[in-house]
Parts: sequence; structure tokens; C-alpha cells
Amino acid sequence: MKMNKTRYISIRLAAIVLAMGTVQSCHDDFLDETLTTARNNDYYQTEEGIISLAIGGYQRILAQPFANELQYTTTNYGTDEFTIGGDDSNGTWNRYNANFQSIIPIINSNTVGSDWQFNYAYAGINIANLIIQYATAIDSQNPAVKEVAMGEGHFFRAFTYLRLVRQYGGVPLKLVPSSTVENEFVRATAQEVYDQIVADFQEAINLLPAGGAPARLTKDAAKHYLAKTLLSRASEINDSWNSGTKQADLTQCKQLCDEVIAAHPLATNYQDLWDFTAPDDASENLSEIILSAQFTSNLSSSSININHMMFTSKYDDLPMMKRDLTGMRPYSRLAPTYFVYEAYDLVNDSRIWKSFRTKHRVNNASGSTYINGDLGILYIINHKSDNTFAQRKYNNDPGILNTRTYEDAEGNPVTTTKTIPSVYVAHSTGGETLLAEPRWPSLSKHFDGSRLNINETRGFRDEILARSADTYLMAAEAEIRLAAMGSGSYANALTYINAVRERAAFKAGEDRSYYTDGGAAYTVSAFAPDPNNNSFMTENSYYESTHIAETTAATTLTVSSTGTLPQEDEDIISTLGISGEYNRMLCFLLNERTRELCGEYHRWEDLARTKTLVSRTRAYNASAAPFIQDHHNLRPIPQSFLDLNFSNGSPLTPEQKQAMQNPGY
Repeated sequence: MKMNKTRYISIRLAAIVLAMGTVQSCHDDFLDETLTTARNNDYYQTEEGIISLAIGGYQRILAQPFANELQYTTTNYGTDEFTIGGDDSNGTWNRYNANFQSIIPIINSNTVGSDWQFNYAYAGINIANLIIQYATAIDSQNPAVKEVAMGEGHFFRAFTYLRLVRQYGGVPLKLVPSSTVENEFVRATAQEVYDQIVADFQEAINLLPAGGAPARLTKDAAKHYLAKTLLSRASEINDSWNSGTKQADLTQCKQLCDEVIAAHPLATNYQDLWDFTAPDDASENLSEIILSAQFTSNLSSSSININHMMFTSKYDDLPMMKRDLTGMRPYSRLAPTYFVYEAYDLVNDSRIWKSFRTKHRVNNASGSTYINGDLGILYIINHKSDNTFAQRKYNNDPGILNTRTYEDAEGNPVTTTKTIPSVYVAHSTGGETLLAEPRWPSLSKHFDGSRLNINETRGFRDEILARSADTYLMAAEAEIRLAAMGSGSYANALTYINAVRERAAFKAGEDRSYYTDGGAAYTVSAFAPDPNNNSFMTENSYYESTHIAETTAATTLTVSSTGTLPQEDEDIISTLGISGEYNRMLCFLLNERTRELCGEYHRWEDLARTKTLVSRTRAYNASAAPFIQDHHNLRPIPQSFLDLNFSNGSPLTPEQKQAMQNPGY
């Protein structure tokens, strides 16, 4: 079910934000402070008004971060997984250089300011507080108000504070809505913030319905995020104070995960998650998906998703290629690091071949040699020990031929043997990397071919916020942590991890070279593009990359012993200099989270909370390695908040501002 999004918010919702600065974006106005309807806050004292406010919360809190470049900068940049692609608009968030401070220099209208996330969050918290206040006060027995809306309010507040505490540590706790401009705030401790999050999620579990996923909040969504909260509270970044709650948190985390897993079975094929063919299609309603940020092709909606562009490598400037609907508009913000390529078992793990686009069709043929539909771009993701290729890049090299048979637009078989116009190789004997140009196989999990035209930034595809594969891996991590405390089992942790890995293995009879992504949704676009002019191919470069004979045999990824982990994990463990069973298993778990959840907006928080951000980023993210320090496990408190904050009726002194700032900034 898609939800209509409210287009108005009372000026009073802005009160706390007015005290903390405002956000501007070239893609979306953060907050319209003009009352655009005849309604005022009296409307929220009615059942209809409370429900409408709750619906608005879905848009503001869950969907709004995808309307600009906030989401990827705060969750993907500056990690072992992704680095700066071909555009440096937000490179500061990746580098952690001298510009990464409480004020981030604005390069252009796309640059995410240091205060964006903070302000988005507190605007959302004010909405949550309003829902809770009005739903509590209203004289109504309507369960949609007294239970569902109230539960949504508690969820929204907890969800937002979880983001804040994982990004900043302790932050001001605001538990009642603002009706006037406020300018005196103190930072609560991280422990106090976590206590509030736990209480809110528990209340959400009590009040939310069991059904409605993934468009609506449910008990399982609250359980999933409560488990995430407990796991985060038990993580290394909180070790100075969490000893009294750690064991109970991990035990409850595992119990909650088991309940969610039972209700949300994994999709049969990993590819099912990314096989987007139209808004509201089967891929957006799989049982595995617990919660999604909702987007729609209804143009009256205020929800906008632009993330289909961010992971896309340029392709439209290469020979015999042009920009098309299925290739996306290449903003080229994020390029995968070599950690991503090297984390997978390239022969046996299907996930890399189902997550990254490695082939493009010629869509702008010229001359008599090529026609639209020939293989135009090939990315080879090969093992680091492969010595087959001497170069990183090949242009019509006579030694690299492509013989293939395909159907033309009329359904006639066509067989061609030609050189490939553009070939890029991950590992060559020449030693040069894909990032030298840069070019890379695009992460395609967010691709959306249903858009209205080639250059349209507005996408209609939902964004997965929570799915049960993540829940499995949270349960595994809780078990690993309990094992280190003497009350869990590393072998039991493997049971959860193997459930995810077994889904990822190739099945008997499966065509390993088959590929699809959201570009396939071009068939429902109102733009009605000519298929011959599209670059989308239903093939990947599996066989070109692995050099194995074609086969449809099943593969296995089951790990039977914690003492002997897969070779790719042993290599990463060696690179990071890790020893000891707990550290090895945590490393394995974090590697598995990359293999399963790459590019799904989890990575920075996972690494920061486990205090592995610095070591992993130094090892695998070359542009961040010279600058990243331990204090980067937390973000800087925005200067706009510090400058507008008061104490006892007076603006903060420079010394008070520094005391309120996170160390190192």
C-alpha cells in the first residue's frame, strides 16, 4: 500500500528547528514555514488530524533523507566499502580532512552541510512528539489513533534518536513538542538517549499492529529496531558505561531477532530483492522486507527518491554509448573500494553478480561494425591473483572478443563476434586500479528505469530500510558477543550466518550469467523508450571474470568451522592484523554484512559502533586513509546548533561551545 503524504506542516513544527538552523537543498526544500492551508494545530486535536500527522511522519522521517544526498554521505562514505566516485560534491564526508568540522564548506548546491542530519532529525522528533501528545490527549477509543498512531509516534521518535546517538553520541533529549522558539538545550548522555530509545521501541511493540509491512510500521519493525538498539548499546563504542546492560541486551536482542526471522522468511533468490520491474511490484512486497521508505509514481506525492543516481558510474561518455533511461543518470558519487571486490567468493557467491551491473549494451552504434545491442562495456571483476590481464582498460582490443547470440527487437536471433569497445578489469598485472579513471561496475540495488525521462532525478522505487537478512546477521553478532562473554556459542552464530550464505549460493540449474536490475522497469515508463536505444543487458560478466567453464551446478557457501574461515575472510583478517577468536568472528560478521547489505545504508554506523571504522577505512579507502582518526567515530555537533544555543538566557561562550562539541572537532 502506498501512503498519501501530507503537504503541509504547521509553523509550530519548526520551532525547535528554528533554534538549530535550517537546511537548503537543490533537490528539496527542507521546511516550508508558511501555513499553506486554513488548518492550524487545532486540526491535530481530531482523529483525522492525528492520523494525517502520523502519515506525514512516514514521509518526513523515513522518506525525506532520500530526497537529497544526505543518506549516502552519512552512511556509506568514508568506510571500507565506498569512496569518492567521479564527483566530489560531498568528498569531505569521505575524506575526513580538515574541512570535516562543525561547518563543512559548501562546494555547490549538492553539498551536504554538517547541520542537515541534525536538523532533519529534530524536525522529525517534533512530529513524533506531536503525535504522542495529541493521541494521548484526545478523547477517543479509535484504535487507529489511540494505538496505531501512538505506536507510530513512539517508533518515529526512537528511530530518529537511534540515528542521532549512533552518529553523534549523546544529544539533547526533547520529549515534548515545541510551541514556541526554544534556544536552551543540554546534551543528554548516550546512556540516557539509549534508555529513551529502548522505552519508545518497547511502547511501539505494544501498540503497533502485526500486519501492514513493509509500507506501514508493525510490531516486527519495532522489534527489529529494538534489537538493533540493544546490539548498538552493547557495542564497543559504549564500553565505558554499558557493562551493566550488555548481557541482558544481547540476550534480548537475539530473542527479538528470532521472533522477527520467524515472521519474515528470506526471499528464495537474492535477485528477487532487486528485480524491480514497476512501482509496487512483487520485489517491493517480499516477506523478507520488514520496512521500506515509500515512494510512488503518483506525481502529486511530495516524496522524492534520487538515490538511483548516486552509485552509477559514467557510461554515456564512452564509445558508442549515450545516456539512456535504463543506465540511469550518472551522478557518480560512490565507487566501490577494492575491499568490496575482494570480500566475495567470486565463483560461489551469487550476490556480487546480482548487485553490480557489469555489462552494458551498445546503444549509440555508428559505422558498419556495431549495432545497438552489441556488448558495449564489460567490467571484469576477477580475483586479485588472476594474471590474465595486463591492462586495466582495453579499447577494441583484438584479443578480447565477444561471441554472443541474442534476439533483436523483432525477436530474430543475431550472432556476433566482435571486439568490445570498452573493457575494464579490476585486477591486472599492470597494477592500476579501476579508480584511476575512475570507472567501476555500478551498484544497481537502487536503479529505477520507471522514471519519466532520461534526465529525471525523481525516482519511484521504494528504499528498503529493514529486511530479515539484516536481522539474521544481528542475531549472529549478538551470539558472537555472548560467546566472548562465556554464555553464547560461536557455532550458533554460524547457524545464522550460514542461513544467509546458503541463500546466496548458486542453486542447481541456475544460469550464473543471468542478470537483472531496476533498469528493467523502463517498460512501464511513460517515456516509452525504444528498447534498441537502451544499455540494459540481462547478462553479467561471471564467466569472463572467473574463467571457469559454463556450468549450472549448485555451489555452497556453508562455513562449518570458526577455526577455518573462507579464504577471502582469512585474507582480510591478515590485512587488518586481527587475531583472537572473538575479533576474527566479528571481522567475519562485518565482512558478511558487506556481502549481504552492501550499499544499503548501514556501513558507517556498523563500523563506528564496533570501533573498526578507523582500521578498516585506513586499509581499504585510500582517500580517507591519511586523515581518519579515532574521533571520527562520532560526527561533529553542528556549529549552527552551538551558535544558536543559550545557557541561562545568554549565548554559549566559546568555552561552553567547545565543551558541548564532540572531542577532536
